[in-house]
Amino acid sequence: MSSEKEFKPSLSLFDATMVVAGSMIGSGIFIVSADITRNVGSAGWLIVVWLLTGFMTLTAAVSYGELSGMYPKAGGQYVYLKEAYNPLVGFLYGWSFFTVIQTATIAAVGVAFSKFLAYLIPGVSEDLVAFDLGFIKISPAQLVSIALIILLTFINTRGVKEGKYIQTTFTVTKLLSLFGLIIFGLILMKGDVWSANWNDAWNIQSLGKDGTTASYTTIAALGAIAAAMVGSIFSSDAWNNVTFIAGEIKNPKRNIGLSLFLGTLIVTIIYVSANVMYTAVLPLQEIASAEKDRVAVAASNVIFGNAGTIIIALMIMVSTFGCNNGLILAGARVYYTMAKDGLFFKQAGELNKFAVPQWSLWVQCIIACLWSVSGKYGQLLDMISFVVVLFYMLTIAGIFILRKKRPDIERPYKAFGYPLLPILYIMMGLAFCILLIVFKPEFTWPGLIIVLIGIPVYYLAVATKKKPA
Repeated sequence: MSSEKEFKPSLSLFDATMVVAGSMIGSGIFIVSADITRNVGSAGWLIVVWLLTGFMTLTAAVSYGELSGMYPKAGGQYVYLKEAYNPLVGFLYGWSFFTVIQTATIAAVGVAFSKFLAYLIPGVSEDLVAFDLGFIKISPAQLVSIALIILLTFINTRGVKEGKYIQTTFTVTKLLSLFGLIIFGLILMKGDVWSANWNDAWNIQSLGKDGTTASYTTIAALGAIAAAMVGSIFSSDAWNNVTFIAGEIKNPKRNIGLSLFLGTLIVTIIYVSANVMYTAVLPLQEIASAEKDRVAVAASNVIFGNAGTIIIALMIMVSTFGCNNGLILAGARVYYTMAKDGLFFKQAGELNKFAVPQWSLWVQCIIACLWSVSGKYGQLLDMISFVVVLFYMLTIAGIFILRKKRPDIERPYKAFGYPLLPILYIMMGLAFCILLIVFKPEFTWPGLIIVLIGIPVYYLAVATKKKPA
């Protein structure tokens, strides 16, 4: 009998759906609509950006359903890329995931928690300095972020059930809170604001914080939409995290695909509805010029008066706490699977007595804490959106490859709308990436450099693996 520990399937369909929704909803929906509005300058195009993102996310999610049914094991997207292409492509995703995609997102969400805690406890503001080390200044907000990441990592080392309880509780709370905010906002909508925002809803233009506008050429307008979608795609990312924990989900061949669809559908409805609500209570100019881009705070102040700021601060703290738990829980499983393939630190491929990859959790924690201290996670996440979509396109193209390469594998789900919807996603993703290369190159080349650095690292890992013990 093998003494090697294995993952324990203990997450239901509901738990898996909460991982999808909870990992997606962090702080983005409360903030990024300000930048989107500055890029597109109209209520109609603000909603279109969110609809386009929602459509892309749902299309990708139902396409991943086929892959998750074929390979219902820990590692998710890393495994799909490795099986469809080769170990190098899988490794480049895992490398990017570890160095930036997951760890910098954990840092960004942690600092977002701190920023809104500062509304209740001003002493933890990002504007204060806790330590001045000469070469770097560390704010109390960054220290709170680090403490939060360490706490959630520790909880998740105690077993998947502990992480599950936090995830389910906090995700249900934030979903109900968001629905409540949207309903109150639409009930208390201002007719004059709504009319003004939607009177000229389809005139796409640049809208400055000071109210100045500038028209676009047709090509520049497409570039503005792509730039606007950087924020909405970041806010809608991490839906694929549930695929990383396949080994701990009951009946994974059925439940992963279903949870992907249900989770992304719920979040898409919430995101589009929230933005409709913003246009019902705030003039477009106030959305574009919200202080520190905190659109939800401005909207909540209109809906609830002076208590609005506190209400939103509490909502975002709940939201980001639950979001980071999902990211931390899921991310470590990718490094575990890479280690099993000999492409990551050997210790990362071991489970502790609670059947979770403790070493992977702690090494992820260290990198995320370093990103928190650096303060550079925001810029990195802008730069990595390009790479994230690139890997999504490669993964969805992998469906076509695997149907030719492995027609024999059982497929409990078939990609919905195949081949039309997967092709449509790839075309939309290509358009997004090309427009970013043309109009926002600073959002593309740093992410590509990070991916390319992974090539020599891969060959070094392979060479090390081949050496005799």
